[in-house]
Amino acid sequence: MTLQAVILAAGEGSRMRPLTYNRPKVMLPIANKPILEHLLIQMKKAGVSECIIVTGYHEEMITNYFGNGEKWGLSIRYCNQPARKGTADAIRMVEGMIHGRFLAANGDIIIDNRDITALISGNVVTIGAFEVEKTEGLGVLGINGDRVISVLEKVDNPPTKLANAGLYLFTPEIFKAISDTPLSVRGEYEITKSLQLMIDMGQTVTYRKIESWLDTSYPWDLLSANEYLLKDMVTTIQGEVEKQAVIRGEVRIGKGSIIRSGSYIIGPVVIGDNCDIGPNCYIRPSTAIGNDCHIGAAVEIKNSIIMNGSKVPHLSYVGDSVIGEGCNLGAGTKVANLKLDKKEISVEGKATGRRKLGVIMGDGVQTGINTSINVGTVIGNNTFIGPGTLVSGIIPADSKVFQSGRGSVNRNSAGHNSG
Repeated sequence: MTLQAVILAAGEGSRMRPLTYNRPKVMLPIANKPILEHLLIQMKKAGVSECIIVTGYHEEMITNYFGNGEKWGLSIRYCNQPARKGTADAIRMVEGMIHGRFLAANGDIIIDNRDITALISGNVVTIGAFEVEKTEGLGVLGINGDRVISVLEKVDNPPTKLANAGLYLFTPEIFKAISDTPLSVRGEYEITKSLQLMIDMGQTVTYRKIESWLDTSYPWDLLSANEYLLKDMVTTIQGEVEKQAVIRGEVRIGKGSIIRSGSYIIGPVVIGDNCDIGPNCYIRPSTAIGNDCHIGAAVEIKNSIIMNGSKVPHLSYVGDSVIGEGCNLGAGTKVANLKLDKKEISVEGKATGRRKLGVIMGDGVQTGINTSINVGTVIGNNTFIGPGTLVSGIIPADSKVFQSGRGSVNRNSAGHNSG
C-alpha cells in the first residue's frame, strides 16, 4: 500500500521574522534548498510516495515551487488551512484524503531518512523523540518503558529530556481523538492534546528515538542547519572557474555562474546559478550563496546564508549572518559577529546559544558605504541605511537609518569585533 505523509506547512513562523514576512517558514533556504525540500527528499528516500501538504500563509510559494511533486519522484497534493487553528485542526482537514496509517511531520524540521524508516516500521501510534540537553521551549514526553504516558508542552520541570520531534506515525484512530480535542489555552487545537486523549483512554502510544534532528525555530538556527546540511556535500561545478581562482574542499557551483580570478573558496560552500563571484574575494566554509548573487572584490563571506539576488560587491565583511533576498551592501559594509567579551550573544533578551552571530537581514535592505552592523542586529525588510552609520539592535521594516545627528536608530550599542 502507498505510504502517505501529511506535512504541516500552513504557518508563517513568526519567530523567524523578518525572514518570513515575504515567505512561509518552510520555504526559507538552507544549503540553497527550502527547508521543506530537504524534508521531502528524506521522505522519498524512506519510501514515502505520496505527500499531502497543508498550506496557508503564502501558500502560492509552496504550490508554485513543488507543483505535483514529479521532480522529486513524489505525488504531492495540497490542502488549504484557511485559519491557523493548530496542528490537530490541520490534520483533521486531510481525513478524507487518508487511507490507513500515515506519517505526519512539521514542515520545518531537518531529519534523516533512516529515522523516518525506523519510525514507520511499526503499526501503532508512535512519536519521534530526540534527546536534548535543554528542554526550554520544547514539548517533552513522559514515558513508562516504551510507552508514552504524557505529552507535555513547554513545562518547567519536564519528566524526561525526550523532546517531541514533530514527527509521528498515526493510525486512523487519531481522527476520533482530534474530534474530541478541546481548544488549548493558546486558542488552538493541538495534536499533543489529541495524543494525550488517546493515552488517557488506554490506547497505545509509543515513541522512537530519533538519532538526527534539527529544529529551526529562530533565524540563527538556520546557520546551524546550514552547517549540518553542507558537511556531506560533494563538489559539482557547472559554471566557469577562471584561472588563478582557488577552490579547496567541497564546493558546488551552479549553471551560468562565474568564479573570477583571485577568488579563494574553502568548502563546504554552495553557490547557485548565474552568480558573479570575485575577483579577489574570500568565501569561507559553511556558506550558501543563492541564485543571481554578486560577491565582489575584496569581500569576505564566512558561515553565512546569502539569499537570491543579493549583492555584496566591494570591500565588505559578512560573517555568521543571514542576508535576505534582493539586498545590496555598499562598499565597506562590515558585520560584527563576535562580542569583545566573547560571551554568548542574545537578541532581544533571547539567548541564541551562539558566540558568533552577525546580522539577520530581511529582504530588500540597502546599506551605504562604510556601514557598520553590530553583533546580533536584526534589520527589517526594505530598510535603507545611510553611509557611515552604525546600526544595532532591532531595526523595523521600511526604516531609514542615518548616522548620529541625522536620525540614527542605533540601539543597544556595544563593543563589537569580527572573526
